[in-house]
Amino acid sequence: MRGKLRPWMRHPRARQARLARLPKMNRETDSIRQGLTTPRAAAIAGILFSLLLMSSMVLIRSAIPADPLAAVTDVLRNSRRLSLALNLLPFAGIAFLWFVGVLRDRIGKLEDRFFATVFLGSALLFLATLFTAASVAGGIVRLMISGSGNVLGSGIYTLARIQVYQAMNTYAIKMAGVFIMSTSTISLRTGIVPRWMAFLGFALALLLLLAVGTIDLILLVFPVWVLWMSVYILIDNFRGLSEMAAMPSKE
Repeated sequence: MRGKLRPWMRHPRARQARLARLPKMNRETDSIRQGLTTPRAAAIAGILFSLLLMSSMVLIRSAIPADPLAAVTDVLRNSRRLSLALNLLPFAGIAFLWFVGVLRDRIGKLEDRFFATVFLGSALLFLATLFTAASVAGGIVRLMISGSGNVLGSGIYTLARIQVYQAMNTYAIKMAGVFIMSTSTISLRTGIVPRWMAFLGFALALLLLLAVGTIDLILLVFPVWVLWMSVYILIDNFRGLSEMAAMPSKE
């Protein structure tokens, strides 16, 4: 029946043997179709990561008062919103890992070992710093909800908040800048995105690397950049699919 594989075709070697007997045009079309699914997966993962991380950041920003010495009751009042924001971060991290993995697969043999190492290392360090900050924030929120001890009077709340701020605005933001820089360099060398997008990535990376002091919402630069790249990759992928569909088929 059409749409079902015969038993001998389910074996990988049987499928490869059958593909070898197909006309060359069909094999090239199958190869192109398989290659086009990779950037689509990267784009979807990047969009999910961006939306989840931006939603978490906005929720945290709206739930925590700007003054580090503000009353703990202001934080307790928004504890559910904080818990939701912190619970979104693991899923954002998973989507980011998928985005990085699919991008590396897309680049394949064209990637430079040096920049590939910096690319992967900065991505992992960014996630490690992000999860560390989230765990500290989650721990202090649970401590405040339990009501054990004078959190504000003992200085625990202030110390935890400063630690989270330092982790995100000093270390995570720098790793995000290195990731953008290495990705833009690889993109410029391999041509997977237009040159102007790579150069704009360099500018945003320098902004994150050289940022000193408090700049409100500067952390949003990274997920916005990933979202922008992902949307372009997705549009370019659909454009490639339409061009492939318009190709004449030869039996």
